[in-house]
Amino acid sequence: MDQLARNPPADNLLLARWRLWALAASAAMLAIAHGFQTFGGYAPCTLCLRQREVYWLAAAVAAASMVVVRLSGGWRWRTPSGWLLALVFLAGAGVAVYHAGAEWKFWPGPTACSSAGGPVSAADLKALMVGARIHGPACDQAPWVFAGLSMAGWNAVISLGLAALSVAAALYEQARR
Repeated sequence: MDQLARNPPADNLLLARWRLWALAASAAMLAIAHGFQTFGGYAPCTLCLRQREVYWLAAAVAAASMVVVRLSGGWRWRTPSGWLLALVFLAGAGVAVYHAGAEWKFWPGPTACSSAGGPVSAADLKALMVGARIHGPACDQAPWVFAGLSMAGWNAVISLGLAALSVAAALYEQARR
């Protein structure tokens, strides 16, 4: 194993350190989603939560692969970790496209699409006690749209970009061998 494989050159720090960037991007996307929920008052629907799960998985894969590539013989995992991150981000893009399609009524969303939480007031509890039905956010209604894309639509675009960068990082690592 030569020194070049252990210590990547600084010619492309984004691709050479992609696992770190993927971890940072995943953390940023989770923080943005939490910010929309906490400060914007947008309670997540079931599909919103599924999209977050993908970023948690990507963060875990990125963090674990950062450790693995530093172990003895771990340089062999540089390329596969890029491909694995690409698959995770592609799965995230798939969930986001499905969600955006449900919002645009291209196909039906899941039948059990309700929120897993959110603020509850005393009036909500009183209404529940007298038999009122509580409805969480619906997966087929976009509560926020910017430049013609909902949050799910933007997530699909970002996930596809992260998947493309993961592929580029895997190819970069493969070319360095």
